[in-house]
Amino acid sequence: MMSRDDNSKEELQHKHYRFLNELQSMARELPGKFQQRLPYDLLSALAKALLDGTAFEIVKSLEEVQHLEEKSLFTQRLKLINDHKSQRHEMNKKHKELLMENQHKPHNLPLVEAQVERELETMDRRLEEEMKRRDMKIILELDQKLMDQQSMLEKAGVPGFYVTNNRHDVRLQMYLLEFISRLAVKERDTGVRP
Repeated sequence: MMSRDDNSKEELQHKHYRFLNELQSMARELPGKFQQRLPYDLLSALAKALLDGTAFEIVKSLEEVQHLEEKSLFTQRLKLINDHKSQRHEMNKKHKELLMENQHKPHNLPLVEAQVERELETMDRRLEEEMKRRDMKIILELDQKLMDQQSMLEKAGVPGFYVTNNRHDVRLQMYLLEFISRLAVKERDTGVRP
């Protein structure tokens, strides 16, 4: 008769093989240059790291936080866009009034039209610069969040994760996150606790 420990070890081993097979299958879906960067040892270590479910929970919470942060950044950007539309609308309104006031003064009209054109160009440049600064700030915030996530996953001992800004390494890590998420969904759907 098998002891409970032997049974538990066998279940963990079976789960490890199942995860490893799934990970190998997912890795085969990737472009060749990324398949080469996912050797058996890395996939086996990742499968082992997923056994207790902690990595699933970490990835799930990171995804939730990221979605909230992306939504917040999107809302901030949308607010700025709407603010710019409002500023343009007010400027157009002011210019229409100015042109109407000078409609009966043909000698002033070229000067007023030139002033309107200068003001529009100045405002467009200012708004464009403001949007560029906002977008750069968003990019820097997202880059920092990426490094925070990499650091957290590395500290949690999830293989394949370390702080980097190399785009190929980041892309590979994104694939690994996708694999972990897909495995978590499969585990949840089969009723097996990850």
